[in-house]
Amino acid sequence: MKIEVSESYQLMSEKCVSDFLEFIKPLKNPLICTASGDTPKGMYKELIKQVEEKKIDISGWHFISLDEWVGMNGDDEGSCRYHLNNDLFHPLNIAEDKIIFFDGRAGDLQRQCDKVDSYINKMGSIDVAIVGLGMNGHVGMNEPGTPAALHSHISAIDAMTQQVGQKYFKTEQQLTKGLTLGLASLQETSFLMLLANGNRKSAIVREIFENGNSPELPATSLLSHRNICVYLDKEAASLITRNTNE
Repeated sequence: MKIEVSESYQLMSEKCVSDFLEFIKPLKNPLICTASGDTPKGMYKELIKQVEEKKIDISGWHFISLDEWVGMNGDDEGSCRYHLNNDLFHPLNIAEDKIIFFDGRAGDLQRQCDKVDSYINKMGSIDVAIVGLGMNGHVGMNEPGTPAALHSHISAIDAMTQQVGQKYFKTEQQLTKGLTLGLASLQETSFLMLLANGNRKSAIVREIFENGNSPELPATSLLSHRNICVYLDKEAASLITRNTNE
């Protein structure tokens, strides 16, 4: 495990893009898992800038969904797909056939999970997963108590996540269930990027490093990943007592 601490959120975002592009450069048709939310927005903004300025060929890039609220899809303002469309897919002009995403409005939710898992298997594996750290230690919609052996599944959303998730919507929503890649799905990726920024994340960052592997802190199960890098800004890392240069 590597831990990268940057002086600011902007520098953290730039470091994320630098490492991402370095890893993905030799790959012909990479499969990329992208999280929505506030934390990776800076990375996506910097990535779009570098793709445009350096004329990086992204025609072979493929994208896989990390998660989506049950009852929503890209047509719903505030959904995970809605935000990724605005923050990444549309600015990069990603073709629809290069994106496989959970549809939370589908009648058969288990079939959505099977579709995503089948696509990953077809592509071989997820090459890079960009994920954020939730306030309760969740990753994707793998909430506290989620078994580490699960692949794509229907999740019950923790009360804290339901509350925090309201910030993405103009009116209050019922956010009781989600569709998500499982912890096993993320453990099987070739390169896992775990991002957290800001003072509000400092306490949970400290917990995941100090409490050991715990089902109540889903992110802890990923720290043993063979190729994981945790990206933090100075604020998020402010309560860590371990050596971040190891």
